[in-house]
Amino acid sequence: MGIYEILQKYFIDPIRYNQGYNIVNTLTYAIILGIAALVVYKVLKKLGIKYDNAFFRALIPYMILGAFGRALTDATIIPQSYLTVTPGIYFLVFMITFSSLLITHKFFEDWRKVFLYFGWALVGGELLLLLFNLEKVQFNFDTLKYFIPFATIALMTIYLLSIKLHLVKKNSYLFYAHFYDATTTFVGVDFMGYWEQHVLPRYLMDITGTAAVMYFLKFAVLMVALYLMEYLQETESDKELMDFIKMVMFILGFAPGTRNLLRMLMGV
Repeated sequence: MGIYEILQKYFIDPIRYNQGYNIVNTLTYAIILGIAALVVYKVLKKLGIKYDNAFFRALIPYMILGAFGRALTDATIIPQSYLTVTPGIYFLVFMITFSSLLITHKFFEDWRKVFLYFGWALVGGELLLLLFNLEKVQFNFDTLKYFIPFATIALMTIYLLSIKLHLVKKNSYLFYAHFYDATTTFVGVDFMGYWEQHVLPRYLMDITGTAAVMYFLKFAVLMVALYLMEYLQETESDKELMDFIKMVMFILGFAPGTRNLLRMLMGV
């Protein structure tokens, strides 16, 4: 099999025909994400940008931007292309976010506020797109009668686990984000007729017969990852890198979860 055939089978066709992920493209995208994260970390460190609470808050609208944009694409409000579906939309939003960060940092003294406001302005633009195309959306608020109780149980579970487990208490925001994502997947697959695109979760759901397995998968992966990160952290420089990785981990939970919830609420 030549390079073109490999690209066609494992990368192009899954996007074109909405086939979901496979082992090859999953591993490839994971490697690309890892490399990109390290490059961004090096650039931000060179610029002297610290990962404090203000910076974290400023990233929130950009996380929503990608999630909202993906849901609008599912609703055919934004035309479908390789840059508006997964994983292309991640690269597009990354370029928008990173470019905005570099420009605001260079030209504005209070760059965090400008960066934050610009992000919310972009989200506002997506909201206007939705308002001007309401005829394409069939809102399904029945989603909430499943999401709210299960999300409440999930968040209470994290709270109780944080009392007993040091890693959960120290990194509760990561567990909240990923259990939020797990809840949207569980509700979508088990109650709303959606299907899982990712390889390992799809395999585990086939075995167990329920998307509730996502809670156990998320918990296990986070615990192992956080334990290894604590074990490997030795210096203050290591801590900065680990904090950055945790930020990426948060995004990987919060953004897909928000996209899932918006998509279900929009009935697409």
